[in-house]
Amino acid sequence: MNFLSAIIENLFLLPIVIFLNVIFAITVIFLERKKPSSTWAWLLVLYFLPFVGFLLYLLLGRQLRKKHLFRWDGKKDIGIDRLITYQIEALKKNQLDFRNDHVQDYRHLIYMNLTTNNAVLTQDNAVHIFDDGREKFEALIKDILAAKNHIHIQYYIFKLDNLGQRIYNTLLKKAKQGVKVRILYDEMGSRDVRKRHFKELIELGGEVEVFFPSILPLINPRLNFRNHRKIVVIDGRIGYIGGFNVGDEYLGLSDRFGYWRDTHLRIEGSSVHPLQTRFILDWNQASAKNDINYAERYFPIIPQKGTSALQIISSGPDTEWEVIKNNYLRLITNAKRYIYIQSPYFIPDESFFDAIRVASLAGIDVRIMIPNKPDHMFVYWATYSYVGQLVEAGAKIYHYEKGFIHAKMIVVDDEVASVGTANIDVRSFSLNFEVNAVLYDPALAHRLAEIFEHDILDSSELTKELYLNRSNAVKFKESISRLLSPIL
Repeated sequence: MNFLSAIIENLFLLPIVIFLNVIFAITVIFLERKKPSSTWAWLLVLYFLPFVGFLLYLLLGRQLRKKHLFRWDGKKDIGIDRLITYQIEALKKNQLDFRNDHVQDYRHLIYMNLTTNNAVLTQDNAVHIFDDGREKFEALIKDILAAKNHIHIQYYIFKLDNLGQRIYNTLLKKAKQGVKVRILYDEMGSRDVRKRHFKELIELGGEVEVFFPSILPLINPRLNFRNHRKIVVIDGRIGYIGGFNVGDEYLGLSDRFGYWRDTHLRIEGSSVHPLQTRFILDWNQASAKNDINYAERYFPIIPQKGTSALQIISSGPDTEWEVIKNNYLRLITNAKRYIYIQSPYFIPDESFFDAIRVASLAGIDVRIMIPNKPDHMFVYWATYSYVGQLVEAGAKIYHYEKGFIHAKMIVVDDEVASVGTANIDVRSFSLNFEVNAVLYDPALAHRLAEIFEHDILDSSELTKELYLNRSNAVKFKESISRLLSPIL
């Protein structure tokens, strides 16, 4: 009798659940104005998981209000607006002074970055490439120890394990010397870290902020809008950008991942100023009362350190254009000889997938390197599905076997490259806050290509035969992951 009563009660609830689900679906379709692929994916979730699906949508699917994000009046004091206007007009008139004729070949890409992202072109940079975590962090600690005025550190993941504690102790030492230390971390990435863990630094005058913190413990309505950037600026003269976070696994000390292959850049030159600006914008967004105001010490005059030309570009749900994705597309469509890509996640949207497939079909040497092991199961099998289709189009796909490859790198024709924090997926293209360096330097591009080719020695190739002979279980995993890929 009790069982029968429960069934009858649930039947009465069914129309209410259906009605609420219809309302939720209308919200997804008409109010949020998502891309069709993402809309359909969320409708499937709502259909198969009534009510629970909407709770997931509240955590993962909501759009971000952009109006008041990343505003800083100090930008006009730097003089960057005048420089951007000058470079745009000079490019229009074909009068911009390129110190290297090679850079002129990419004037259209440079123009796009200027007009859509205010990414000023600098041509006086010295850039060092790191492909190993130990080397990168030893250099970083050395630069921190040499700091005279300020240290600005921003990471998606900042763990206070052995490596994190070593960096933290170094920062404490500099704070005791009167150097201003600021640390910005993302709460979702650094979920085990709290501001109280930096108590000693704060007592010494250092400052710590958290990007998009939870409103309540374990409840964060902005799960999908994470600050994935990794930026360090020291004295406004030295900058770091790339894929490494702070944690022991990035030194290859994780039993799960083994050796960690990543790519990071150390920059000296005028491009440190755009990195500094990016840090300050992110910091002021996260800070409630410790905003950074413009001061000359943050933007010192830097003597020429090198001859490398580059732009710092950033994107996120706050930007009108998918800046980094558009850069990737431009690099792909301009390729004449080869395209090398390294990314732990390869879940492209339709435009990117079509561009790289057409390049491969047109005879461009397309090579893509992905991990041989997942850090997220659905992401791995979705990646496997996409690269499998590219194998059929003639692309060469490599599984990195030495450990885990986390590098986010594209290099084209030994001429131009992009290195930074953005993966090849919808999350990096439109949901996360990312930052990349676009390098217009044949020597740097050639070096990155050499690193890629060396990594091939530690990789296995996914051939057409291997992909076609995959098991039905793999095909099933691919299908489910591919279906959910717009919301992964």
